[in-house]
Amino acid sequence: MEKTNFIDYIRVFCRSGNGGAGCRHFMRTKFNPQAGPDGGDGGRGAHIILKGNQQLWTLLHLRYHKNILAENGEGGSGNNSTGKNGKDIIIEVPLGTIARDEQSGVQEAEILEDGQEIVWLSGGRGGLGNASFATPTNQAPEYAQPGEKGSEAWKTLELKVLADVGLVGLPNAGKSTLLSVITAAKPKIANYAFTTLTPQLGIVEYRNGQSFCVADLPGIIEGAAEGKGLGHRFLRHIERNSILLFLLPADSPDHKKEFEILLQELKEYNPDMQQKDFVIAISKSDMLDDELKAAISAELPVHIPHIFISSLTNKGLSELKDLLWKTLNK
Repeated sequence: MEKTNFIDYIRVFCRSGNGGAGCRHFMRTKFNPQAGPDGGDGGRGAHIILKGNQQLWTLLHLRYHKNILAENGEGGSGNNSTGKNGKDIIIEVPLGTIARDEQSGVQEAEILEDGQEIVWLSGGRGGLGNASFATPTNQAPEYAQPGEKGSEAWKTLELKVLADVGLVGLPNAGKSTLLSVITAAKPKIANYAFTTLTPQLGIVEYRNGQSFCVADLPGIIEGAAEGKGLGHRFLRHIERNSILLFLLPADSPDHKKEFEILLQELKEYNPDMQQKDFVIAISKSDMLDDELKAAISAELPVHIPHIFISSLTNKGLSELKDLLWKTLNK
């Protein structure tokens, strides 16, 4: 089985720190044995914080962190000394990470920018010392607050790849070959279905130092929206792509039907995907003459731009880059 460093789903138990207890204490001095209350407040329990890091592309570094347990705050002490706060735990995650509560499935945070920080689980507040309860009518309170409990729960982190262009097609349509030709990425390429098991990213160098990101996604099969093939495991990565580039091989027996299968699976998974910009590329077109190209063009939707390309001969690749760049910046 192929080993991969790409991890896009993590389940982890998290517990933020408890707040420290407030202190019940009275000042005693040589000349004033009843100087009054001076119990300090407890320290805050440690937060668990998510932070975006654009250098990360996988959740692999969290794979073996099954328990994330934050420090408790220290208790207050005499002389109005406040307890030390617990040290916050900062979890660095790739951009495009979504945090959820496992039990409810509710989305709690989404990291989209480098350096973005979100407090995922808040630490408990420190309790008030008895000095905080002193009033003109109660100058010697005999009580202090306990610290607030932190929170704990099973949580999930889910990564949705952020890319400008997503390559969509049936298995073995030539997506990985195209990515290896137009970018410096080196995906695994072989003549069998589901060669690509995880998303592969590559940067297309365009004119004047400009560039855009392309994601090679595992192939879609009919029924993917119900979980067949790699199912939901990869369909979620398509949600974040600005443009979907449908790759249809020239030797397909029915280009229209193949495109409709892909479109239907995306629609069933998330109807909002139909609002994205679509581009169709007919791969392996070096084997086509003008008559066959015209016949294929007649099968395709008129409102979606299409282009004939060949990763083997580099035919049409410059025009494809131009079309994608124009669509991205329209």
